[in-house]
Amino acid sequence: MDQGFTVSGAMYDAQNVLIIAELGTAHGADPVKAKELIDAAAESGAGCIKVQMVYADEILHPNTGEVALPGGNIRLYDRFKQLEVDPDFFAEIKAHVESRGLLFLCTPFGLGSARELRALHPMAFKIASPELNHTTLLREVASYHLPVLLSTGVSKLGDIEEALQILAPSQPAPICLLHCITAYPAPERDYNLRLLRSLAAVFGLPVGVSDHSLDPELVPALGTAMGAGVIEKHFCLSRNDPGLDDPIALPPREFGRMVRAIRRASELGSDGTIDALSHERGPALVQAILGDGIKRLAPSEAANYERTNRSLHALRDIQEGELITAEAIAPLRTEKVLRPGLPPAWESAITGRRARSFIPAGEGIRFEDC
Repeated sequence: MDQGFTVSGAMYDAQNVLIIAELGTAHGADPVKAKELIDAAAESGAGCIKVQMVYADEILHPNTGEVALPGGNIRLYDRFKQLEVDPDFFAEIKAHVESRGLLFLCTPFGLGSARELRALHPMAFKIASPELNHTTLLREVASYHLPVLLSTGVSKLGDIEEALQILAPSQPAPICLLHCITAYPAPERDYNLRLLRSLAAVFGLPVGVSDHSLDPELVPALGTAMGAGVIEKHFCLSRNDPGLDDPIALPPREFGRMVRAIRRASELGSDGTIDALSHERGPALVQAILGDGIKRLAPSEAANYERTNRSLHALRDIQEGELITAEAIAPLRTEKVLRPGLPPAWESAITGRRARSFIPAGEGIRFEDC
């Protein structure tokens, strides 16, 4: 069960955990802020820095809905547009990360960003939970033969299996499954960390945790106790900063607490960590976080299923009787206000069919529509 995840010549397991500071888009497209975040994360004990290569059109439709920000509501699509940067930005970030002796990691969200990221020669790729069913992206990344960290939030066991059927046959490089709860913040009690052992046993792969909970110690330490070789946590300079994920991220002091808790768990081992945290936080809470090890949608993320992950959407109005072309549809996140469509794996089956009814721009394409 305690298999290690190997990347860039190093092997990570519960005795040598790779700690990822997920900066996401907290840099706000400012290279100075990005370097400040990298330096602070390095000094807080991170071994890896992760960012996101955002292009709004790869992620969602302009009609997706609004997000509340301190300055007022703004379309989520427009917020992502604000975070688009030139590939040279990521080259500069990567150079700074590596100058600190850290591993650079980045998440692409579509073919364009994946190819731009590949041109930077990263050591590994990260696939976010909503892209677990983005079949086109998975095939592209699999073709690179690089290590992949695959987040598994808001998914069922069959979804993970289908993703691995795409990644694994043509992917001789290592794959690490990151257990995740897709809620912001995610309740610690939803984590069901015994699932790490189940996933490792079922798929024969190393495992880790991508943690969206607020507590800096509980999920990371108990995840390590359950065999995680990778722990990922959002990082910020202050939770009052304007980044989309800053309210659930850890500032430097709290991130440092997390690092110390992980290292202690590595030293204490599984039983020692559970005993220590049961004494400090109470056995009922610890056992609730550990859960029963059965893969299911957590209560906090169940409503996001088929909305956070990808489905086929109309890029423009498609008239009744019109031929549905590849240029008219895309696998996008549905989010809150649009209707979900068919899974991305159906894209080739839909292309070339005639619309049975009018499909408004942005809406998901259903069986009855084609």
